[in-house]
Amino acid sequence: MYKYVKRFFDLIMALILVIIFLIPMIIIAILIKLDSKGPIFFKQERTGKNGKIFLLYKFRSMAVDNDVHDFNCQDKKTRVGNVLRKLSLDEFPQLINIIKGEMSFIGPRPWIPDYYENMTDYQRRRNDVLPGITGLAQVKGRNNINIIAKINYDLEYVKNFSFKQDVKIFFLTIATVLSKEGADAGKNTIHTELEMLMHQEDEDRKQAKKMSKSKKKIGVNKA
Repeated sequence: MYKYVKRFFDLIMALILVIIFLIPMIIIAILIKLDSKGPIFFKQERTGKNGKIFLLYKFRSMAVDNDVHDFNCQDKKTRVGNVLRKLSLDEFPQLINIIKGEMSFIGPRPWIPDYYENMTDYQRRRNDVLPGITGLAQVKGRNNINIIAKINYDLEYVKNFSFKQDVKIFFLTIATVLSKEGADAGKNTIHTELEMLMHQEDEDRKQAKKMSKSKKKIGVNKA
């Protein structure tokens, strides 16, 4: 029942915010065009509810020649883009995604498909709900926590899906945005997180071997 109420609330609030912030968004768009060559919006495929792919919209914060696949150099942020990132203003266009029904205000963050492809079936349950602009993982550390911790917080969110939890996350988000802690996930972060996901089974096997050896030692000591 709550998911229908939430969708109605998301749609109404998104429409209201588009009207309220229309002029600021137009100003941001103009500043982006004046600051550097390239489009106003950044569009990228992300994984949504039930693993469905959709196009996520953001204000462009990178230079046109920035290569997201080149992990040997830092992201080339524009001057305006650097400010937008720090204040999370680049997320404004995601109101379009909310209106289209692809996102919610609160939910697990939508990641690039590479993440979903390297998750276990259990971890993919984080995609049982609509992705959000903010979520439990964001208020619990954003990019200051590793990918496994983020996924576990997302799974906790799905398990405790409720109005009460969303209200709590909303107020915690305000404090998180103001603190600016862990706001920027550069391509090096993405590279590290994908590596961790791809090798998580290896880590699980290592942990299992350690546990097995510990049990054997305990057995020998008891004997």
